Amino acid sequence: QVQLVESGGDMVRPGTSLRLSCAASGGTLRNLPIAWFRQAPGKERLFVAAVSGSYTSTKYADFAKGRFTISRDDSNGTVDLHLSSLELEDTAVYYCATRYGVFNPQRAKNSDYWGQWGQGTQVTVSS
Repeated sequence: QVQLVESGGDMVRPGTSLRLSCAASGGTLRNLPIAWFRQAPGKERLFVAAVSGSYTSTKYADFAKGRFTISRDDSNGTVDLHLSSLELEDTAVYYCATRYGVFNPQRAKNSDYWGQWGQGTQVTVSS
């Protein structure tokens, strides 16, 4: 099974942008659906966005619409999460996840729908 590795987390100012990447260690993300979740200190893990393996379907949490974009970069073998207009409330550990099988966007928001998880990358938004 593929192992996921996130990167790109940083400490940034409010209003700036950041690109997070999810890559595979020992495999490829090609054709795998990928989701991004985030977890702030003391809070539950929340769905952010997901993309199907074929790149024909994407889904976003309401707070992510218009500010965050999920994209597949098959040339680099990554699935990226572009964060823009960052707010203090976006501070969290961001995780990517995947699963084997058909992608059902209606279930993407459920963390237990995803079988493999990365270790996370920290995003801190601070003035």
